[in-house]
Amino acid sequence: MSVVDETLLDLALARGTLDRDGLDRRHHDPLRYALAQSSTRVYDLVDGKMRTCRVDGQMRLVPRSSDVADTGRLALYLGRDGEREHVAVVRSSSEADRPESAAKGWRTLREAGAQLGDTDAGVLTTALALANWHERHPNCPRCGSPTSCAQGGWVRVCAQDGSEHHPRTDMAIIVAVTDDEERLLLARGPHWPQGRLSVLAGFVEAGESLESAVSREVAEEVGVPVRNVTYRGNQPWPFPASLMIGFTATAFQTDLTLDPQEIAEAHWFARGELAYAVRCGVVALPPRVSIARRLIESWYGREIEQPEELSGAFRGYESS
Repeated sequence: MSVVDETLLDLALARGTLDRDGLDRRHHDPLRYALAQSSTRVYDLVDGKMRTCRVDGQMRLVPRSSDVADTGRLALYLGRDGEREHVAVVRSSSEADRPESAAKGWRTLREAGAQLGDTDAGVLTTALALANWHERHPNCPRCGSPTSCAQGGWVRVCAQDGSEHHPRTDMAIIVAVTDDEERLLLARGPHWPQGRLSVLAGFVEAGESLESAVSREVAEEVGVPVRNVTYRGNQPWPFPASLMIGFTATAFQTDLTLDPQEIAEAHWFARGELAYAVRCGVVALPPRVSIARRLIESWYGREIEQPEELSGAFRGYESS
C-alpha cells in the first residue's frame, strides 16, 4: 500500500473537533455534571435526526439547555467543544419528542453532514455512532445479562459479571478503481434502483490487512485484479458503526466478471461520459457526505453537479 502526498483531508465527516474528555470521564460522572450546568449544549437526536437552522448561510445544529426530563431518556456525554463548553446528546425514538413547529428543520447526517461546520459535523456523527451502539447492544455479549451506561455513555457495564464493553467500529474499505486509460469503474448493487452507481466497497475481514481487503473485494465483486493500492483518507460512517477507509487502485485488466449477489451491473467511464450521464439523469452518484462521492470527484478533477442530490442509504453497509 502506498500513501500519496495529498490525501482527501476535506472529507465531510472527518472534521470533528470535539475534546472527548477521555481521561476525566473515567474518574467521575461527566454526564451528571454536564446536565447540571446551564451552559451545557444539549442536542436532541430523534429517529436519527437533529434540529438544524441556517445562520448567515451556514447550516448549524440547534442546541438547548438541559431539562429534568433528560434523565428519563438515553443521555450521552460527547465532551467539550471549541469554547470548552460541555456537549451532550439526548436520544429519543418517538416523534412525540420532536417539537411540531421545528419538524422541517430536523435533518439526518446524510442530509446535513456535508453542510455543517467542523464542530457540528463531529457532534452529529459521534452522537449517531454512540446512539446506534447503545440501541444494538443492550445485553452483555458474554452472559446475556442487561448492561447499563457508564462513563457518560462511552461504556456499558454488565449487571451480572461486571464486564465492561466499549463501542465497536467496523472497518470497511472503499476504492476507486481506474484502468490504464484513466477510466473509472462504477457499479450498482442488486437492490439499488436503476442508474444508481458507486465505487466498490466492502468490510475488512478478520485477520486481514487493508490493502488485502481492497484486492479481495475488487476481485470478488467484479473479477478484476488490481495494483497500486493507494490510501486516500478515511471518515467515520455511523450507519450503524463503520469507519470508511478510502483507496484508489489500478486494474491489471478491464474484463468484468460480476458476482450477481453483490453487483447487478458495472461499467467503465471516461470523465466526459460520466459527466454527461449524470447531467442527463441516467446515472445518480452517492451523496456529497460520502467518501465515495469524494473519490469520484477527486478522479474527475472537480465537483460533479447532478440534478438531484441523494441523501438516502446508498449501499448495504450504509443502511442504518
